[in-house]
Amino acid sequence: MRTVNAIAATSATAPLVRTTVERRDPGPRDVLIEIRYAGICHSDIHTVRGEWGEVAYPLTVGHEIVGHVVEVGAEVTKHKIGDRVGVGCMVNSCRECENCRAGLEQYCTGGNVGTYASVDRDGTITQGGYSTHVVVDEDFVLRVPENIPIEAVAPLLCAGITTYSPLAHWNAGPGKKVAVIGMGGLGHMAVKIAAAMGAEVTVLSQTLSKKDDGLAFGAENYYATSDPATFEALANTFDLIINTVSAQTDINAYLRLLRLDGTLVSVGAPPEPLPVRAFVLFGARRSFAGSSIGGIAETQEMLDFCAEKGIAPEIELIDADAVNEAYERVVASDVRYRFVIDIDSLR
Repeated sequence: MRTVNAIAATSATAPLVRTTVERRDPGPRDVLIEIRYAGICHSDIHTVRGEWGEVAYPLTVGHEIVGHVVEVGAEVTKHKIGDRVGVGCMVNSCRECENCRAGLEQYCTGGNVGTYASVDRDGTITQGGYSTHVVVDEDFVLRVPENIPIEAVAPLLCAGITTYSPLAHWNAGPGKKVAVIGMGGLGHMAVKIAAAMGAEVTVLSQTLSKKDDGLAFGAENYYATSDPATFEALANTFDLIINTVSAQTDINAYLRLLRLDGTLVSVGAPPEPLPVRAFVLFGARRSFAGSSIGGIAETQEMLDFCAEKGIAPEIELIDADAVNEAYERVVASDVRYRFVIDIDSLR
């Protein structure tokens, strides 16, 4: 075991503090990564504040991790010392169930091992990327293309794949009309990726305050959802809607914007239920679905796609001591569009 610097939550209400965490010595198939940057995801905030269930404190969160390999186990073949690599929301799965064998580890029937707040293979609770180092099985370590700025990579490993996966699964592309609800950390990535896939993209945001950004990211249309006329004008319009909002939303109003056989996919995860009226679905054979990150192969596909298309998140780089302020700003939607921690400030 080795002790490394980290930031941790000690309770649901206390500020995050500097501390240390223990990392196992690399096993035969493990990779030791020196972390350079870690993204802040709204999931981190929901977790440390106990909004998604009980938490074993102290807990270090962070599942948007990028850095360099500094040590490999004797049997590692996929990565070598010096490689630029990333780790997303998972660090293991059963490898044996039907979903895992299909490359869909995110839907492991036995439950995948999350990068933080999960029971690891040695029985300990996983600790995430707000730390200087992490040890991960090579199968869950991703190759990071060199032409993506390293400081901007981290959010791709959650926000990027969370939006790429449903866009790819529901065939966003030329001839498809795609709407994105919300223009935050997830939403701005959904706009960039859907536009790069060739879809006609519309942003549905509470106000028009980010309209210029949305159009610059590739959207062709931008509407304020605070205006009731929006829902009248766009009824029966979209093939696919991606809901990125992690708050209570009138899902029925958005479902009515789907055309025949359209699908609304929620990737935002509010703590409260989202009631759906069956008759809204009946009206045009509409579907309401959810989607969770992506498997390892698809996450690598997403990274390569973003490298090919020149896609990177819009980030605000912060030092480790600014994390608590950043949390408050995320909750207040006061970031354009993703915070990334410079882990050198934690060493």
